[in-house]
Amino acid sequence: MVKILLISLLSMTTLFSSDVLTLYKSGGKKLLDRQMNTPTYWTGSLFNKDLRFGYFERTFSLLACSKEKGVLELYTPDAQKRFSLKKRYSAFTGKNAGDKSVAGDLKTPVGIYTLIEKKRRVDPFYGPMAFVTSYPNLYDRIRGKNGAGIWVHGVPLSGTRDPFTKGCIAINNNDLIQLDQTINPSNTLLIIDSSLKQGIEPSAYSAILAGLYQWKYAWTYNDLDAYLSAYDSSFKRFDGMSFAQFKAYKERIFSKSETKTIALDHLNIIPYPGEKRNLFWVTFNQLYVSDSHKFEGEKSLLVRLNANQSISILTEE
Repeated sequence: MVKILLISLLSMTTLFSSDVLTLYKSGGKKLLDRQMNTPTYWTGSLFNKDLRFGYFERTFSLLACSKEKGVLELYTPDAQKRFSLKKRYSAFTGKNAGDKSVAGDLKTPVGIYTLIEKKRRVDPFYGPMAFVTSYPNLYDRIRGKNGAGIWVHGVPLSGTRDPFTKGCIAINNNDLIQLDQTINPSNTLLIIDSSLKQGIEPSAYSAILAGLYQWKYAWTYNDLDAYLSAYDSSFKRFDGMSFAQFKAYKERIFSKSETKTIALDHLNIIPYPGEKRNLFWVTFNQLYVSDSHKFEGEKSLLVRLNANQSISILTEE
């Protein structure tokens, strides 16, 4: 009896797999892709997720700096991508309050950054070492911000120092050495704000995920109007291309009506720090294959979640 039941279940599984494969090959792929375009599709996948800092498919260690509180906190993820506070450090930040905008304004920037370099040899004023941040990031650059050299560093090896920096983040030297031993800089995000954004509703992430897959769907199936509707009229690409220029560029590409394969994975959505609560930093790995072009690499977008739960892309790289 058990053997007969097992054979029946195997037959049903084979039939189901065959039906799905037939559906997929006969145009069902489009139907399956379309399912991902609705917030309800994503609601279940967000259940019991740790969304305090954002939606993460790829895990990072997080350094969260509160300029207002004068602290730098290290959060690390477990196997379920749930973050726990590993260490809290006292931190000095820029002499002047507010978001950095120009070189020499003595302000620490507000934003999301990566650690792009670890400097082992620095002037003794900066302690034993330093991490170089990615300021100015894409969003900073399209807003015309400038300046450089925003580091996470230590304090002078001898003598005293002021209780502020020229815009960097400074922590105790022993803490800096411990931090260096704990993190992988290439897999660490730095979020800087006067106070961290938490408490974003899961429905916001469902809406953004749906919007991103609507954008991908329109791109895949050559629906130019739907594709462009995902972009804000103020859009500016990383190279300075305006929305009008970007539209003309995409019109030429879409007119070829090429068959495309587009895949997104390791998608992360992080609330962008600052005054506005509806901006999100989105990163993912993208595979794009068409008849004439292939791209595989990391993409970054800044998106706004609108009142009607649609998204608007403000910049991309």
